[in-house]
Amino acid sequence: MPSDFTENVIAEFRANRGRVGGNLADTPIVLIHHIGAKTRTKRVTPVAYSSQPDGGLVVAASNGGSKTHPAWYHNLQAHPTICVELGTETFIALAQEVTGAAHAALWSRLVGASPALGDFQADTARRIPLFTLRRRTS
Repeated sequence: MPSDFTENVIAEFRANRGRVGGNLADTPIVLIHHIGAKTRTKRVTPVAYSSQPDGGLVVAASNGGSKTHPAWYHNLQAHPTICVELGTETFIALAQEVTGAAHAALWSRLVGASPALGDFQADTARRIPLFTLRRRTS
């Protein structure tokens, strides 16, 4: 069950055409609709994203620097076709985890744009996963 904070962010996002306030006011947010890896329960989660030159989006499974991946990480691994709300637009996307040298290069750019990601990495021993979200064209 989503927390009150999550539900409030989702409601604010939808009421304000993709914008939220408070601590997240300067953070670009998307809503990802995903399916539970084990439960197959439909979920909606607000996540920060970074736009990429190729039109894709990147999200980091930082979980605020927690020792564990967020639940949505496992859900995207199990069910990578998701629905994305970006501003007032909704589309189907394929989520793919970024690995190896591509992860290292992308991570450097993301931390440069959002130093908090580096702080989250410093708080955990796990490597924070990154996913690209690419619009499905067919």
